[in-house]
Amino acid sequence: MSRYRLQPTPAQEAALLEHCGHARFVWNLAVEQHAHWRPGLKSAPGFAEQCRQLTEARAESEWLRAGSIIVQQQALKDFAQAMANFFGKTHRKPTWRKRGQSESFRIVAVKPGDVRRLSRHVGEIKVPKVGWVRFRWSRPVPDGVKSYRIARDRAGRWHVAYAAVPEPIPVPGTGETVGVDRGIAVAAALSTGELLAAPRLRESETARLRRLQRKLARARRSSNRRAEVKAAIARLKARESDRRKDWVEKTSTDLARRFDVIGVEDLNVRGMTRSSKGTIEAPGRNVRQKAALNRSILASGWGALVERLEHKAPGRIIKINAAYTSQRCSACGTVDAKARESQAAFRCRSCGYACNADVNAARNIKLAAGHAVSAREGPRDGGPVHCELQPALLSA
Repeated sequence: MSRYRLQPTPAQEAALLEHCGHARFVWNLAVEQHAHWRPGLKSAPGFAEQCRQLTEARAESEWLRAGSIIVQQQALKDFAQAMANFFGKTHRKPTWRKRGQSESFRIVAVKPGDVRRLSRHVGEIKVPKVGWVRFRWSRPVPDGVKSYRIARDRAGRWHVAYAAVPEPIPVPGTGETVGVDRGIAVAAALSTGELLAAPRLRESETARLRRLQRKLARARRSSNRRAEVKAAIARLKARESDRRKDWVEKTSTDLARRFDVIGVEDLNVRGMTRSSKGTIEAPGRNVRQKAALNRSILASGWGALVERLEHKAPGRIIKINAAYTSQRCSACGTVDAKARESQAAFRCRSCGYACNADVNAARNIKLAAGHAVSAREGPRDGGPVHCELQPALLSA
């Protein structure tokens, strides 16, 4: 996806919000229809039947009829694809969309003349029933655009994203392999000894965020003051998110350009960041500590970094079983839980090798990735390769 900052006028923004409301309404109706389905009952209506029902609803509802049929039908098409992904066990089940959180809609069948450039940094896009909306031309728009999505984030910013398959970064041909260990204190440690930290809010920004959160707790619900505080909090968090995304893009591009093969831990980030609250009957343990850990993992961009690496260096990513990578000596292969003296220090009690603990883990990952590449005779085109960390190979 190539995303650009949209610059609508106040009137255009109101029209875009109407489109978002129509798409959210149609999506939630589809979710409700499928929520009533139970095994043994007649199957829930599919895309064709839902489109027929939408035509009837537009005839009865003036609010729906005033909107774009393209936006509303595409919301149903997106829901059908989401259900297909759910049954294919690649995504979660589609859930309700909430106002202020899921404000977006998609337009398909885009014509070549629907996107045009006005000046060096300004472009325009044609939106049904809205007209020409300007956006910042921060980089070239992909050729042959067939669809785009317009979204509004919680900070009130509008963006347009064009669906396009990104070109992979060519293999540098150096024959170099790198191991990447992801952590909390250090977002990414490389086997070369580099320690990369994901940017976060500055101390002054963190202090302001805490003040705003306390102010939000005191504000009355549905009040204008509460809405203003929530918007200020959203702007701060969007600033942090933008910095993290920028770091992920630059780091993944740098790694893809420097190394032929990139080894990473095979981590289930979604499972690791799942809440531990539990239920009333079986409440979770250390919920507050687990919530803080979850926030730290997400702030480090673990999942986003590997996802972008797979996009930019397809077939060159080796996923290594993470077991014992932080306890194994990268020099002699001895596994010792007490060798890690602290969060940052590793000292092998067998051979005396001392190193940063995260760098040591990254070198173990690099070693296992190198053996995996040797076994398959070089990088290949396609998805990531999964590999087990074998003690016999490491000591060889």
